[in-house]
Amino acid sequence: MTLPIDPSAIAAGDIGQERATLRMEHEDAIEHVREAFTDAGFGVATEFSPSEMLNEKVDADRDPYYVLGACNPTMADRSLDASDKKMGGLFPCNVVIWQEEPGVQTVYHVSIMRIARLVGMAPDSEEMADIIADTGELVDEAFGNL
Repeated sequence: MTLPIDPSAIAAGDIGQERATLRMEHEDAIEHVREAFTDAGFGVATEFSPSEMLNEKVDADRDPYYVLGACNPTMADRSLDASDKKMGGLFPCNVVIWQEEPGVQTVYHVSIMRIARLVGMAPDSEEMADIIADTGELVDEAFGNL
């Protein structure tokens, strides 16, 4: 299969990549990230630990890894309208926390709004650009709270 875009040509900003390092224990980092995103206007629609599941099911021996499915209802509603409902295929906006080493956690996020536009799930329109900008401000606020 030939990819429709060249992944090596995509910069971190093209996909709204954000990354932060927290110097705290994993469970504390999860709570801290949850609070930071909640304070910025996101709710946490879902959360789970892939590492716990994989360690249990396939004896993966993974270090702590946690996913918070964050959602801002206003942005979600706007993006569904702008994308003819396709954006729901990428909901919620995931924020991932993984342990680099005990006491050091990485927080990682990419913009599903930007990715949807890159792959054609959302239009390259002024309306979508406004949604991306507004969502980006909320994510910037959340990462600023970290």
